[in-house]
Amino acid sequence: MEYIFSDRISSLQPSAIREILKATADPAIIPFAAGNPDTAAFPIEDVRTIAAQILENDPITALQYGVTEGYTPLRTRVADYMKTKYNVGRDFDSLIITSGAQQVMDLATKALCNFGDTVICETPSFIGSLNCFRSYGVQLRGVPVEADGMNMEILEQKLKENQNVRFIYTIPNFQNPSGATMSLEKRKQLYALAKQYNVLILEDNPYGELRVKGEHLPSIKSFDEDGIVLYAGSFSKVFAPGVRVAYVIAPSPIVAKMTVGKQASDVHTPVLNQMLVERWMATTDFEAHIEKIRGIYRRKLNLMCDLIDEKLGDFVEYVRPEGGMFVWCKLPERVDMMDFCNKAVQNKVAVVPGSAFTVEEGETSDCIRLNFTTPSDERIKEGMEILGKLKDEV
Repeated sequence: MEYIFSDRISSLQPSAIREILKATADPAIIPFAAGNPDTAAFPIEDVRTIAAQILENDPITALQYGVTEGYTPLRTRVADYMKTKYNVGRDFDSLIITSGAQQVMDLATKALCNFGDTVICETPSFIGSLNCFRSYGVQLRGVPVEADGMNMEILEQKLKENQNVRFIYTIPNFQNPSGATMSLEKRKQLYALAKQYNVLILEDNPYGELRVKGEHLPSIKSFDEDGIVLYAGSFSKVFAPGVRVAYVIAPSPIVAKMTVGKQASDVHTPVLNQMLVERWMATTDFEAHIEKIRGIYRRKLNLMCDLIDEKLGDFVEYVRPEGGMFVWCKLPERVDMMDFCNKAVQNKVAVVPGSAFTVEEGETSDCIRLNFTTPSDERIKEGMEILGKLKDEV
């Protein structure tokens, strides 16, 4: 029979990153296209011990249905941690545990947007979030990302020009894919503009703990005295992505609607996974573990960037990020970006084409995204050697 799909889904295309990742199933492919944490960053022994204790001492709680808002001890612990360490959360805020930070994007859009409303995003931006927004029939408007974050003049122009802007989506720390970090001045400008134009901010911060250089910058949510910021945090990059535990801190009326939306989606995040994270925070030196991750990523980031300088030289332009997982490289105008990506994978190196991250229809890109956390040091060296030779063939 002929299958007819909904308007919401029929126009969506598979994630270019996920399609490229199929190629990386071949162990011969060097996975610069991936976005996975280094497996050395997984607290495997902690998880093994804690899981055994949970199943020995409290198996019923772990295996039974839970409340939609999340496992109460974890909600309390995360809320206290974020308030004490980062000044995130006010009396008017609530917290809900989600199945990964991607679900925060989905629930926020479900709760706040009607078909035809507008969401303003950085461009380039994370394809997973962009496709989530698109699936609800919203119009996306892009604001270019500069070395110090979103261009504030263009942001204000977009706010003036577009009706029914429901929120501004930003990844302020080590942005995916650009690696850029928004300056403190721009964070304050962004908050002021959102307040002036009566628009919410969705602050996505999956990489904030992965700073390997420079000074910590306060989150936009830490300025929020007006109830206009939704803050998405995740344990995927500091604990393990497979457990799918994340959270959102946002004004209570918004969280209440997101909770209803989650009840219609997956009912609740798996309780065992939430208990693992809560016990890990409570019983281990998880801050030391995060420092261990930073050490691993500092070495790998510097290795990749040093090799970009050595092997690609003036062929690409890039800004060395201060953390995160990605390096964003601009190719020369004379080079066809997609042709370069295809030749790279033919030579056993998978990179992500910049066009995967564009926001508005008709946008083009001459950039590629490289990931340094997934491949080993040796594979980083091997892959950069291949790309260095490839530049002479295009």
